[in-house]
Amino acid sequence: MCELLGMSANVPTDICFSFSGLMQRGGQTGPHTDGWGIAFYEDRGCRLFHDPAASADSEIARLIGRYSIKSCTVISHIRQATHGRVSLENTHPFRRELWGRPWVFAHNGKLPGVKGWPLGMDRPIGTTDSEHAFCWLMAQLRERFPRRPSRPETVWRYVFHLATELSTLGTFNMLMSDGRVLYAFCGTHLSWITRRAPFGAARLKDAEMEVDFSRLTTPNDVVTVIATHPLTTNEVWQTMTPGSMVVFQGGLPTLFDPAGRLSRPQESP
Repeated sequence: MCELLGMSANVPTDICFSFSGLMQRGGQTGPHTDGWGIAFYEDRGCRLFHDPAASADSEIARLIGRYSIKSCTVISHIRQATHGRVSLENTHPFRRELWGRPWVFAHNGKLPGVKGWPLGMDRPIGTTDSEHAFCWLMAQLRERFPRRPSRPETVWRYVFHLATELSTLGTFNMLMSDGRVLYAFCGTHLSWITRRAPFGAARLKDAEMEVDFSRLTTPNDVVTVIATHPLTTNEVWQTMTPGSMVVFQGGLPTLFDPAGRLSRPQESP
């Protein structure tokens, strides 16, 4: 299947280190050779890069790995096609507009039968079950909330409800964002790590690369990285429980357990 990568931070941060590890899984250390994409939020805007080529062989991916695009919210995806041909329109992440903001979505898994679910104004451009699921999710949010609710948690709870409903069809691991928060829903595999002071060194699993974050950060920085499988060998990652969701805002998590109970871990280092 595909692999996901996300980042949520309280200050604009580049994702070059983590992305350099992920891109190796697209043809070198992993079988995800059917395209890749990445989205960077910048204020109300969003930069997207897509390539239907394998990320390990992509010149665009090499550029992203070298070019320090700083963002507080990033979503990336490497694809192993299970539904829909290998093509540019079928590469994740997908983007739609809702409440005047760009929403970005990437999915890992299979959702048999989802193309029978009704859609609203958002329509798929490609042929993946993932994009259809995203369009359905957008339609449900539009119908339930014609205007964005004043309480963010109201949206978070409904996104959790919709993600749980989609997961009944098959495998549903999701990263989604409106630029304000990053939603991470775990159907089978997702892990995350929050880096904050005191920062240390991290070593990639899929590439000969190590970074000492203490030389690149300030004591107030909070940076969380989410991935299908841990990207480093010398750090302790949090493994999400299947059926749970985490909402990250400024790098800090709000947890929804499989029963929908909300909790916020203490913010101590």
